[in-house]
Amino acid sequence: MSNPAVVVDTLRVPDASLHYEVRGRGPLVVLVGAPMDAGAFEGLAELLAVDHTVLTTDPRGINRSSVDFPDRDSTPEMRADDLARLIREVDAGAAVVFGSSGGAVSALALAQGYPELVRVVIAHEPPLVELLPDREELRAGTDEIIALHAAGDVVGAWRKFLAQANISMPEEVFQMMFAGERSEQQVADDRFQHEHMMVPTVAFEPDVEGLRAGAVRVVVGIGEESGGQICDRTSRALAGVLGVEPTFFPGDHIGFVGDAGAFEVRLREVLAAVVVG
Repeated sequence: MSNPAVVVDTLRVPDASLHYEVRGRGPLVVLVGAPMDAGAFEGLAELLAVDHTVLTTDPRGINRSSVDFPDRDSTPEMRADDLARLIREVDAGAAVVFGSSGGAVSALALAQGYPELVRVVIAHEPPLVELLPDREELRAGTDEIIALHAAGDVVGAWRKFLAQANISMPEEVFQMMFAGERSEQQVADDRFQHEHMMVPTVAFEPDVEGLRAGAVRVVVGIGEESGGQICDRTSRALAGVLGVEPTFFPGDHIGFVGDAGAFEVRLREVLAAVVVG
């Protein structure tokens, strides 16, 4: 079965214009990142769109989603409100929301603020630093990352970021991703992420009691190859305070990019187990 054409549109919301894409028809699945944009989910979205309505978006201030005031922070609560408006705009019923990294934090804020719009949240590796015992040290490290970036040491900032996240990669891959020639848009997105998105995202403290008692089911996802990384630790901490077992997905922090096919198989297994009705 071939997928219908992608519908690409822009939604005007308070202080921003959101780029979003809709594929397929069926129960609504939202795939969201932060700072990852819609492009990171394209492969997975195409596979799910065979029998789902799939919504993807660029978060405010990133790539094709412009903001009226680029010197203002992008908080999880603001991004949750954006997602709520997009879900209403698509008008395909309550959503299963798969959020990864900062997008998982946005999805948790959505579940807290707009539970009537969400059936299930799959929070894949949210960087909830405030749940960790070494949060003060990690806050200081984040401040150092931001200071390095602001001083123009972009490579140094990314090295510090990866070290704090306990993510290793071959030097040639690092050079290609962070030290080579970068587009004007990549530079702008990096700046917005470091100056206005990173701190509000990692500082977010979920309403644990509200999530535990609420109607929205929360699944905590972890990459099978993410062991020991900071988002493995934060995800296990979240699962612990919510009283749920973590659910494992193929790959690492961005396993859905590396092998969308394998990730889709696992995601469908999870959806079959947790989505009722």
